[in-house]
Amino acid sequence: MTKKITFIFFLLTQITLAQTPCVDGFAGIYPCNDYDLMSNISVATLGGEIVSPSSAQPRGSDLWGWTDSTTGKEYAISALTNSTAFVDVTDPINPTFLGRLDSNDQSNSWRDVKVYKDHAFIVGDNVGAHGMQVFDLTKLRGVTTPQDFTADAIYDEDNLGSCHNIIINEDSGIAYLVGCKTAPPIPGTTNGGSRLFDGGPIFVDLSDPKNPVKINAYADAGYSHDAQVITYNGPDLKYSGKEIYVGSNEDRVTVLDVTDKDNVVKLAEITYGQTGYTHQGWFTDDQRYFILGDELDEQQFGGNTRTLVFDFNNLENPVLSSTYFGPTLAIDHNGYVKGNEYHMASYQAGLRVLDITNIGAETESMTEIGSFDTFPAADLAAFNGAWSVYPYFASGNILINDIESGLFVVRQSGLALNTNTAAAQTKFSVFPNPAKSQTTITIGNNKIIESIQVYSILGQKIIDKKKLKRPNYVLNTANLNKGIYLIKINGKMTKKFIVE
Repeated sequence: MTKKITFIFFLLTQITLAQTPCVDGFAGIYPCNDYDLMSNISVATLGGEIVSPSSAQPRGSDLWGWTDSTTGKEYAISALTNSTAFVDVTDPINPTFLGRLDSNDQSNSWRDVKVYKDHAFIVGDNVGAHGMQVFDLTKLRGVTTPQDFTADAIYDEDNLGSCHNIIINEDSGIAYLVGCKTAPPIPGTTNGGSRLFDGGPIFVDLSDPKNPVKINAYADAGYSHDAQVITYNGPDLKYSGKEIYVGSNEDRVTVLDVTDKDNVVKLAEITYGQTGYTHQGWFTDDQRYFILGDELDEQQFGGNTRTLVFDFNNLENPVLSSTYFGPTLAIDHNGYVKGNEYHMASYQAGLRVLDITNIGAETESMTEIGSFDTFPAADLAAFNGAWSVYPYFASGNILINDIESGLFVVRQSGLALNTNTAAAQTKFSVFPNPAKSQTTITIGNNKIIESIQVYSILGQKIIDKKKLKRPNYVLNTANLNKGIYLIKINGKMTKKFIVE
C-alpha cells in the first residue's frame, strides 16, 4: 500500500499546484494543520529533466530566501543536488522559476546557500573542485524567462573543494565555511580531497562580496556539521557584543568566542544522552535558549521526533533544559526560530510549527500548533521529504524545500494575503462541487479562462481544453468516474473537485 501511495504522490508532484486551502486536515493530498498550500514547483522544473535513463533525478537539498531591498520582492533560493534554482515567490500563488546556477563541478546530496549584501554564497559537500560560488542576486531583477546563470566569483583559497555548510553572521559580514576539504587530486571526481583544518570553521570576510578574503581558520574543536554565529546580546553579560559560534559537531555542541579570529576561545562543549548525530540548532530571539536537532537519534534509539532545548544563561556552562517529543517517528532536520515560533523541517513529517512561548519550562516547553506535510506517503524515521524551511519573509509566506517534490510555498490559514500583483488577486470558482453531470468554472478579477486541464488523483490528464477565451466554462462531468479530481486553469491555478 505504501508503494502505491508513493507512486501516486510522485505523479502528483509533476503538476505545479497552487492555492489549496487546508480543509479538514488536508490541502489536496497533503496533511496539514492551519497552513495552506500557496504553490509547489517540482524538482523536475527546478533542477531540470532527466536527460537519459542513466542520469540521476535532481533532488532537493538546502534552502534560503532573499528579499530585494530595492523592490521588496521575495525570492526562494532552492539548493539541489546538481544546481541552485531561483524562484520569484512575491506572488506566492503564481511563483516564477527564473533559472538555475549549475554546480561548479560535481553533483551530490548536500548543497547549502546563505545570503549577504544581495549576493548568494553557495557550497556543496563531496562535489569535487567546487569552491564557494558567489552569485549577484540583483541579476534576477527583470528576469521573466528561465535563464542559465553563471557565478560572479569562485572562492577557492587553500585549494578549497567541498564544504558541508556555510554560515554567515550578517552583523559582521563574516562567513564561516565548515566541514571543508580540498579539491580531489583527479579532476572530475568527488573523492580524494583531504580535510581542511580538521573540518573546523574557515573565517572569510565578505565585505566585498565578489572578492571574499580568508581571515583565518580554527581546527582545535574538530569537525563542524553546521553552526549558528551571532553577535551576542543575551543574558551572559560577560560576552555582550562578542561574536559567538555554536557548532553542531557530530557528537557534541561546541561554543566558541570567535571575536578575535587570531585568538579563538573555546567556552564550552556540551554532550547529551542517546547521541546519534549532533546536526543543527538555533537560538531563541533573546539568545537564552538553544534548540538542537539530532539527525540520527530517532533511527538509532527509536521513539518519536526528539528535539533538545539547552539553557545558555551561562555561555561557559550551558545545561539541558528540556526535551520535546513530536507526534510522529520522523527525523528532525533543520529548524529556525522566528519570534515565539520554531519552524522545523522534519523530513517525512514535513514542516512542523512549534509554539515556544513556554521555552524555559522543564516540561511542555514547546507545543505543536501547525504543520504542512510535504511527504504524505509516510511519517517514518527515513531521509525523504522536507530538507529545510525558510520562515523569514515579511509577507508571512514560508518556504519548504522537499527532497523529492521541490519547492513549496505555504502560509498560515486565515493570514491575509498582501500582494500587488493582479494575478495573485485572481480567483476561480467551481460550482457545484461536488458535481454530478456538470460544473461551472468561473474566473474573477475581470480575467478570462484560456485553458482548462483536469487530472485524476493518479496524475493522469483526463480533460484538456485550450483557446477557450471566456470568463466561465461549463465542464461536462457526466462521463467521469466518481472520485477526486484536480482542475487546473491557465496553467497556474489548481482546485480540487469531486464527482459523485
